Amino acid sequence: MSRVCQVTGKRSMVGNNVGHSNLKTKRKFHANLFKKKFYYPEEDRWITLKVSASGLRDINKKGLHKMLQEAKAAGYINNY
Repeated sequence: MSRVCQVTGKRSMVGNNVGHSNLKTKRKFHANLFKKKFYYPEEDRWITLKVSASGLRDINKKGLHKMLQEAKAAGYINNY
């Protein structure tokens, strides 16, 4: 399972660890993801999504139905 938010499309980024001597080694910055169950009243069922913390805030702000439509249109999610 990849580390990608199904709502916002956030994914891991690549960067460097920089030590005191300015030596650089590669590292990954992972997205802040949670596996969360949501009740979807339009279909009267529960769905499980892998969603980032900012995705949770967006769902609280705009609503689950609208966010799922936007994610499907952007290609972040195929089915739920």
